[in-house]
Amino acid sequence: MGRQSRYQLFETAAGIAAIGWNRNGITGLRLPAPSEYEAERAILRRLPGAVRAEPPAEVRAVIDAAIRYFAGERVDFADVPIDMGEQNPFFAQVYDRVRQLGWGDTTTYGAIAQMLGAGPEYARDVGQAMAKNPIPLIVPCHRVTAAGGKIGGFSAPGGSMSKARMLELEGVATGTVEPPPAQQGFDF
Repeated sequence: MGRQSRYQLFETAAGIAAIGWNRNGITGLRLPAPSEYEAERAILRRLPGAVRAEPPAEVRAVIDAAIRYFAGERVDFADVPIDMGEQNPFFAQVYDRVRQLGWGDTTTYGAIAQMLGAGPEYARDVGQAMAKNPIPLIVPCHRVTAAGGKIGGFSAPGGSMSKARMLELEGVATGTVEPPPAQQGFDF
């Protein structure tokens, strides 16, 4: 039962988000989606078999911090305990390194690869790790961008438009990001 996840939905200025946890820490986070249905569906894809429950105080504190983040308050998630389960060893190194990025700090996929002692050809692997990040915001993958000042991809609701809005909340100028016609970004 130690790894059995529980989850809770919560409302932010950007929409409905979801968080999952077990006794070891946060196991999943789904960034704000336009509806409760979408947020719940996304967290259950990440955490099949999770049950909806009232969060304990330490998880409630993370929820409150996420709500404040999407309201524009400077929040640090570096000390939040996480449980990412089994990970590809390179991905685990990427997540550990990305967790060290503070508010408004950005870097590139290639720079992360280089920091880990890998060549530039590993930039795509870093990008794959970011796309599979089960705990965005707490493992701040939105702070990792493509080379040449490009925003890069983002697998959360709203895609690169949401990534740009999160960076703008942190004071990072991103330029103009045009969303694909059918893609909705956070509404804040």
